[in-house]
Amino acid sequence: MSNENTLNIQYVHESFQRSLKEDDDVIIDDYIEGYNELVKFLNLIGSVFSFVSSDVRSKIKIMEKHREGDDSLYFESFKKMMKYEKETSLHEKNGYVSGSRTMLRLHRGLDFIRLFLKRLSEAEESMNTCTTCQNSYNETLAAFHPWYIRKAATLAMHALPSRPDLLKKIFGTEEQLAEALNILPQTLQSCDEVYNRVEKLYTDFDFHGLP
Repeated sequence: MSNENTLNIQYVHESFQRSLKEDDDVIIDDYIEGYNELVKFLNLIGSVFSFVSSDVRSKIKIMEKHREGDDSLYFESFKKMMKYEKETSLHEKNGYVSGSRTMLRLHRGLDFIRLFLKRLSEAEESMNTCTTCQNSYNETLAAFHPWYIRKAATLAMHALPSRPDLLKKIFGTEEQLAEALNILPQTLQSCDEVYNRVEKLYTDFDFHGLP
């Protein structure tokens, strides 16, 4: 894994590829491994999404407890977890911290990260990072945030640096940046496959509306 000051896109790709189970499932441990690295993106683009990053960290800790608990067998993969919580109605039980609800928050965050990273990597040097970030946010995470958070996040995006400076901040030196941009399409493809599988599972189990 890379240090805290740069995003290791290769590590994300490898972790997400390992997470793919059979034709329709995703292994939670490998998903979290990749996500832990990918969430650095939120930290590296500045304080804009520090609130999302903090929430992600807390959600990952919840899942780590599930993976270490007495029922850890049921939290091996998304499909197994949802099936377990659906059949036992645990997701509706007061006082129970649902794994499916917890991972839904990470799933929504991944949608934003993959979209903004894709647009950032494909855009011209002169792109307006603020506008691109706002559009990516409005198309993904914004729908799940209250008005005051949306307002604060949108305003904070004006502080984003130019595309060249932002890419260097995320990936490091010119050499590291060149390597990252070379493998980024594969990584984004892995992100898409993982996201689409998880999205379908939430649809199949009717879990998109978990409060």
